[in-house]
Amino acid sequence: MSLAAQPDPTAELDSLLETCQQRIGYRFSNKALLRASLTHASGAEHRLASNERMEFLGDAILGAVVCELLYHQYPEYLEGDLTRIKSIVVSRQTCAKISEAIGLQEFLILGKGMVTHPSVPPSLLSDVLESLIAAIHLDGGDEPVRAFIIKHISPEVDLAASGAIGDNYKSLLQQLAQRDAGTTPTYTLLDEKGPDHSKCFKIGARIGDTRFPPAWGRNKKEAEQRAARNALSEIGGEKPPFPSD
Repeated sequence: MSLAAQPDPTAELDSLLETCQQRIGYRFSNKALLRASLTHASGAEHRLASNERMEFLGDAILGAVVCELLYHQYPEYLEGDLTRIKSIVVSRQTCAKISEAIGLQEFLILGKGMVTHPSVPPSLLSDVLESLIAAIHLDGGDEPVRAFIIKHISPEVDLAASGAIGDNYKSLLQQLAQRDAGTTPTYTLLDEKGPDHSKCFKIGARIGDTRFPPAWGRNKKEAEQRAARNALSEIGGEKPPFPSD
């Protein structure tokens, strides 16, 4: 159970922080940093005492470490491919997944109203991972925070990379759409041509009100994959690789 905010340090809080350090495999020299990283705004005396500023720093550190990791791990990938993998790995969805796997929800310092909730929102789980990353960096510097990030992020990098290159563009576009728009892409058949035994299909992808350049394929599955690839390219600021006409 998460701990309701207390006006003064207590034995219960000290025990919570000790267990958290054991769980994450890092011992703080300054435990106040750990406490601040776990303190949601609802459990803080004022906003500056919450983990919100640490989230800002942790997000930047996470992004930098992931970028360097991808740069060295995938020397044959182009910038656009690296960008798409990174966008999944540092997404709120992935951060919440890692946070839950570690069990950070057990150590959150929340206000009384939040403690009564049956489950911790994914957005809060994502935020606390970023703030914890900042706390480790501020307490121990570059080496321990890099080790912490790489330990937990490497499996997610492998998963994202396996879907970012090749023929799984629909899966990647779906992950991006869910992260950024809270919805899933739709695919519309716009045209078809050729005899029945050798038809080609023109399909376009759409996310919400945004339509992306369609693509032709030898079957509907191929056309959808190509349409998703066009959408990913446009989102990444690149020219869509598959012609619409």
